Amino acid sequence: MTRLLTSTALALLVAVPASANEFRWASTTDPQTMDPHAVNSAPVLGFLNNVYEGLVRRGKDMSVEPALATSWEPIGDGEGWRFTLREGVTFHDGAAFTAEDVLFSYQRASDETSDTRSWFAPVSGVTVVDDYTVDIMTSAPNPIFPDSIANWMILDSGWAEANGAALPDKEAGNYATLNANGTGAFRVTAREPGLRTVLEPFAGWWGEAEHNITRAEFTPIQNPATAVAALLSGDIDMINPVPIQDAARLSGQAGVQVIQGIEARVIMLGFPHEAETLKYSQSDDPGNPFTDLRVRQAVSHAINVPAILQTIMRGNAEPASQLVSPAMRGYSESLAARPAYDPEAARALLTEAGYPDGFSFGLKCPNDRYLNDEAVCQAVTSMLAQVGITAQLEAMPVRGYWPRLREDDFDMYLLGWSPGTFDAEHPIRFLASTPNAEKKLGSWNFGGYSNARVDELLPMIQSEIDDTTRQAMLDEVTQILQDDAAYVPLYVQPLVWGTRDTVTLTQRPDNFFILRWVTMN
Repeated sequence: MTRLLTSTALALLVAVPASANEFRWASTTDPQTMDPHAVNSAPVLGFLNNVYEGLVRRGKDMSVEPALATSWEPIGDGEGWRFTLREGVTFHDGAAFTAEDVLFSYQRASDETSDTRSWFAPVSGVTVVDDYTVDIMTSAPNPIFPDSIANWMILDSGWAEANGAALPDKEAGNYATLNANGTGAFRVTAREPGLRTVLEPFAGWWGEAEHNITRAEFTPIQNPATAVAALLSGDIDMINPVPIQDAARLSGQAGVQVIQGIEARVIMLGFPHEAETLKYSQSDDPGNPFTDLRVRQAVSHAINVPAILQTIMRGNAEPASQLVSPAMRGYSESLAARPAYDPEAARALLTEAGYPDGFSFGLKCPNDRYLNDEAVCQAVTSMLAQVGITAQLEAMPVRGYWPRLREDDFDMYLLGWSPGTFDAEHPIRFLASTPNAEKKLGSWNFGGYSNARVDELLPMIQSEIDDTTRQAMLDEVTQILQDDAAYVPLYVQPLVWGTRDTVTLTQRPDNFFILRWVTMN
């Protein structure tokens, strides 16, 4: 079915001749939804940053800058933040933007039905001061709060309520799943999930456009060879990603260019920490070997990360030891070393843990979300087999992958994480905090990892102003996560984009593709 959809999408793409300023781009992953509060993933948030806007946004250098708020300042002695809103802004349907839309979007995005609710864990309340002033109160001083909401997007309260989309629905979907009404530089004019999404410039946008695009069309193309062929033929103006194995060849082709960088995303393996038993073991009474620290350590030693980087990533990625890359604020320099590849140590640890003959389990992996994701999981499967751990690999499109993880349908899984704040606090909140729906914590901690000291340190990290004191706490958390082998960080994912040589754009390390910075010559 996937190949059929891809072929149909490509046929649609080729059938309509492109005008001089019509921009066409492709990626392996179609945004799961048009609802910015339903799914907290880069394909969704990156795409919708072209359509919706937040109070603040990130610029080309990833710094936070004004968007729907023109300024912000702390309230009192760290009680919260006052945001002064931009006047004269309208949504794509012509409705005026006011503080009521901010309050509504807070209530919607922080609701238990929302996948973004963890962003608002520090928030104690939101007050509308007047039409263009909003106070966001925090339970403790939170100096990084404005950074933490750069991807929080504002919906028109009237539009959402009138169309039965007052709350997000990431499972069944609603009107906001297929339709959009933002304030951003582009508006959605056509949406066919799995086939194409069409965007056109919003004539009423408040900002100053830096692009010269008259129409933009996105097509998901899962087959890498098809995407490369479309770029070379000129049917596509940009593909993301370029297959690693094709990067060098494309660089030498006339009419195209390859843009390379390092993403802010760490690829890692996750464990079922709180599961009582494995779901895919061949044993009659498997229990859960991964609850034993020695088994998790054995997995870390069994995976030859340098070999993965050399053979699968062709030397384009960097090894990772933490949940953030060295480019992120709060990275622990003293803890940069990752576990050595040592299959003998892995076997010894398994024997010590009571598994001298190993065990079997199920490994879940996406096949269209991260660069070479299925190939990496195949390599991991082979490496674990060499120390006696037999993995049953199941790779699937990401549209069905996240629901499987949320249903606890895994024994081990592959995950990539890019901190929206570019700060080490972010993955602690989402991946390492004990899951707590009431406190809006641990929403992507699928395995249920829990450590009381990590939970104790998180609010202190969020409120600490002194950088040295804060870094010491971040170092302590990193040490705990490494000592617990809570996750197995593998590598920092590379960025490899391909464009026609007539295209000028900006590649940000969060892998968000921003249309308003695209020009076509």
